[in-house]
Amino acid sequence: MRILFIYPNINTQVGFNYGISYISGLLKAKGVETGLLNINEKLGYPLDLDRIRKDILGFKPDMIGFSVLTNQYKYALEIARDIKRYCDIPILFGGIHVTMDPVGTLNQDEVDLICIGEGEEALAELLEKGSPVGVKNIGRKEDGKPVIEPLRPYTDITTLPFKDYEIFDFQKMIDAKDGWVGLTASRGCPFRCTYCLNHKIIEVYKGSGHMPRGYIRRHTVDQMIEEIEYLLKNYSRITMFIFDDDIFTFDKVWLREFTERYRSMTDIPFVCNAHARIFDDETASLLKDAGCRIVKFGLESGSDRIRRKVLQRYMSNKHIADAFATAEKYGLHTSAFVMLGLPYETVEDIRDTVELLAEIKPGRFRWSLFFPFIGTKAYSIAEASGQIDFERMEKLDNFTDETCMKLGDDVDLFCDKVKTILCAFVNARSGLQHTEGFRRLVDAIESMEPVTWQIEKGEIFARVEKLNEEMEKSGGLHYTVKYNPFMGVRSDWKDDSISS
Repeated sequence: MRILFIYPNINTQVGFNYGISYISGLLKAKGVETGLLNINEKLGYPLDLDRIRKDILGFKPDMIGFSVLTNQYKYALEIARDIKRYCDIPILFGGIHVTMDPVGTLNQDEVDLICIGEGEEALAELLEKGSPVGVKNIGRKEDGKPVIEPLRPYTDITTLPFKDYEIFDFQKMIDAKDGWVGLTASRGCPFRCTYCLNHKIIEVYKGSGHMPRGYIRRHTVDQMIEEIEYLLKNYSRITMFIFDDDIFTFDKVWLREFTERYRSMTDIPFVCNAHARIFDDETASLLKDAGCRIVKFGLESGSDRIRRKVLQRYMSNKHIADAFATAEKYGLHTSAFVMLGLPYETVEDIRDTVELLAEIKPGRFRWSLFFPFIGTKAYSIAEASGQIDFERMEKLDNFTDETCMKLGDDVDLFCDKVKTILCAFVNARSGLQHTEGFRRLVDAIESMEPVTWQIEKGEIFARVEKLNEEMEKSGGLHYTVKYNPFMGVRSDWKDDSISS
């Protein structure tokens, strides 16, 4: 039995797909041969239907499985549609988009089967039986109509074999990501933010009779240490581990044991996610002593109204400020995530986000434009607001370049200005020395009418760069765009080997 996975990841950052790696690891352990087309132009594999056809015919799979994100859904359908022209084998769609919209996905002519939720055990059983009938987590068509089986319990991830790194040409990925290697020690999150997939997954599983209490699972410390040792032995030029767990610091008992073991094993630094409401001195000390370099926090908005009413992020600006101060006290470089263009957002709400960043002065911050992922509560909120441009939404393949939200002329204009040069806005409001030039520039930008802004927009970057050069000469602390167009990094950060 041979299964070929296809991961469309086009016009976006290089990404490691944990779902495919887990599933492939289990299938290989059961004697199934697996392959992968990792379609990303930064890895030298652009969307090329002729090349895809050649690779598929060369591999001769018995089944093709797509892992699909919402922004990549149109590309997956395009590829699948073309495959149907020359290959008469089942095409299965899985991934988060399918879990969020199973019936809509299964109704596509190009899709024969779907996998909802976690796919390791489901795909293993499907391939073993040779029929989707009665296989939990799997959807199929009967007489052209969707039939979806109930879900099996949450997977005990401690029973799974190692993730399959080889299928990804992993050394090439390490080099493409400047030595960064992603890891996951857990699945699940205790919070229910409206824009995230976790609340929807819990809702879907509850519909099959599974309780939320089993949703948060964690690998043992022994398993994580063994996996890291495997990576260090088999791959080179690793400069940073990044734990992509939703909240790496949630289980403090586990964290104490892991950080002690990690510190005694390697001196390679790592990055992890934390939550402002549950970040304290002990957590910061454990991370610092173990070699953590960057701790990341999701703020999303500086507006308490937006955080509570739209995002269901129940933390105050004081929680946020205290968490960042604690991290800084222990010498941890901090990273803040924010979104712009949220439903019901006003100009003042966006200003609040700028002001919060200027107040807490994180080591770096990343920004994105809100995207209403189908199936989430945030999608329903955005849909109810009447502010989604659905035609534009279908064309987007990332959430950093453009927005599909139409919040009103004044808000849309201000959002575009801030999104384009957020670093300049934060510098202008930071109260730091030698930032007068940024304040004058931002005041001028804020006063620009739409036509003037569109004319001047392209020239703004040169003016910002000149101000950055002046700040470097003066030694003034400030933020500059670094590593990618949607990240601002504080100027006292000097280690160019560390990006995300």
